[in-house]
Amino acid sequence: MDHSLPPPDLLQLLQQHAGILHKVIRLYADDEEDRRDLYQEMLYESWRAYPGFRGASSFSTWLYRVALNTALTFRKKALRKVRTVDLDHAVQIPDDTSSALSPAAEMLYMAIRNLSETDRALITLHLDGYDHEAISAISGITKNNVAVKLHRIKSELENRLKQGDYGRHQ
Repeated sequence: MDHSLPPPDLLQLLQQHAGILHKVIRLYADDEEDRRDLYQEMLYESWRAYPGFRGASSFSTWLYRVALNTALTFRKKALRKVRTVDLDHAVQIPDDTSSALSPAAEMLYMAIRNLSETDRALITLHLDGYDHEAISAISGITKNNVAVKLHRIKSELENRLKQGDYGRHQ
C-alpha cells in the first residue's frame, strides 16, 4: 500500500466532518496563519493515526479526539515560543468569511475561547450534542467528572454572557 497519500475513504470522511476541524481550530488558533498551520497539522495527524482507527467509536468521536489532541499540542508548542501574552489581544474572533456568525454566536465563541483549554474542549463537545459518555471517551475524564465540569462551565458562561464579560478573569 502506498503511504504517501491518505486513503480515499479518509479523505471522504474528513470532507464530511470538516466542521469538527474548523470548530476546534476556531477555538484554539488566534490568527489566520495559526489556523492554516493547525488545519494542516490536524490533517496530517488524522492521516497518521487513521490506520489505528478500529471503529470502536464513531468517526466523528475519533476525529474530535485527534483534533483536540492536535490543538492542545499545537498550543503548547506555541506557548513555549511566546513568553508573554498581551491580554488586550488575547480575545479574537476569527475572520472566517465563509461562515459568518450572528452577534450572539460571536459572543459565545469569545466567552468559550476564554475558558481553560480543557473546559473549552468539554463545552464544545457538549454543544455538538455528545453525551457524557462520549465526552468521557474523547477527553479521558470520568463520566461523573464530565457532568460536574459541564455544570460549572455552563454556569460560568451564563454569568459571563449575562454580564457582558467575555474576557479572562480567572
